[in-house]
Amino acid sequence: MKQSRRKHGAAFKAKVALATLRGDQTVSELASRFEIHPTLIHNWKKQLSESAPELFSSGHSKRTQSALKAGQG
Repeated sequence: MKQSRRKHGAAFKAKVALATLRGDQTVSELASRFEIHPTLIHNWKKQLSESAPELFSSGHSKRTQSALKAGQG
């Protein structure tokens, strides 16, 4: 019987990537804890590190605010 692939949400990926950045556990320990492959952890950590500057750019906050206003109306 074929096992289907698990799909991890953005919140889970962020949780794992942030746990990696804390540095209190090794990647192997985190992989065991979250029951995922260590390669996924490395990939998600890299994605977080590369996209972090965008979170603090002025254009991002304006887009977020306009999206929130549009959703409220």
